[in-house]
Amino acid sequence: MSRLFVSLYFDEDVSVLIAKLIASRGFSTLTTRHAGQRRASDAEQLAFAVQREMAIVSHNRIDFERLARHYIDEGRRHSGIIIAVRRPPYDIARRLLLLLNRVAADEMVDQLLYV
Repeated sequence: MSRLFVSLYFDEDVSVLIAKLIASRGFSTLTTRHAGQRRASDAEQLAFAVQREMAIVSHNRIDFERLARHYIDEGRRHSGIIIAVRRPPYDIARRLLLLLNRVAADEMVDQLLYV
């Protein structure tokens, strides 16, 4: 059965406040801190998100663009990668909410998006 709403996993470089703001609107969120994944590599963070069918949110554009290409080259799937340009937390949360209200979880699979 397909899921309607995208669940978000926040890389440790993204403010925990953003996850709280998104969760307050009823969306499922998880941070690296709450998952006990601090100091894991970007590849490990993405693999963690994939296991839980969550899209990962990060500011780390270069590494996650590389990982997205790597997944494509290997024929592997992920639940989405969202690169958040560094902005104030409320601005990033607003942009993420716009995305979450327009894109279903199934549509997010293998996507690399920027907010």
